[in-house]
Amino acid sequence: MAARHDLATDPGLQEELLQARRGTAFFARKLNELTDAELDGGSLLPRWTRRHVVAHVGYNARAVARLVEWAATGVETPMYPSTEVRDHEISFGATLSPIALRNLFDHSAVHLSVEWRDLPDRDWASEVKTIQGRTVPASETVWMRTREVWIHAVDLGNGATFADVPAPVLERLLRDITGAWHARGTDAGLMVRVPGTDLEFGDTGAEDPTIVSGPLPAVVEWASGRGTGGVTASGPGATCGVPAAPKWI
Repeated sequence: MAARHDLATDPGLQEELLQARRGTAFFARKLNELTDAELDGGSLLPRWTRRHVVAHVGYNARAVARLVEWAATGVETPMYPSTEVRDHEISFGATLSPIALRNLFDHSAVHLSVEWRDLPDRDWASEVKTIQGRTVPASETVWMRTREVWIHAVDLGNGATFADVPAPVLERLLRDITGAWHARGTDAGLMVRVPGTDLEFGDTGAEDPTIVSGPLPAVVEWASGRGTGGVTASGPGATCGVPAAPKWI
């Protein structure tokens, strides 16, 4: 009989699983606050309605679950055959009836949670591959899902803000985003700071950097390309106000 509790025993992983499930519950709450007609409205993402956001989050759960199944069985099961297939899937999902769209989110979230629950300790280190081609341990799937549900709950444009996202999630998001910039070299001449913390990222070798700073939720909102409210900028790149953040993903 399948376990009714997580087989994972690592305390850190257990905490990450809790954060992912809390994010899923938060997304579900914001989704359930929307009427069926409001699903047709625009999201905070360009060219995407709320329907697209829900479809993306639902199909993402299925894709992440495939990676967990890969770790459990050793049989390669990619997230998607290609990015084109993923994009087509989202476009199709956005055309589903409201009840089907809601069921997609609910059922896929439960499926993923069960796959995590039944994965034993020995398999969490098994290597799988993301849609971007990165080889990661199965434990990374928890963070992959965590950032999806928390960020896209905000993208629904239903009152959620980055201030609703737990600080540990925000900090890891900021490290992820600035790390991606650094890997691509797109953070040249740019520094990001959260006053009152040790969170400082960017081009530490720049003599006169552009500095973007503000409270953690506002900085992550800016860094993820979702707004400039609450942040300030100084330096050569700030002549016209807060500059746009470099591309993240």
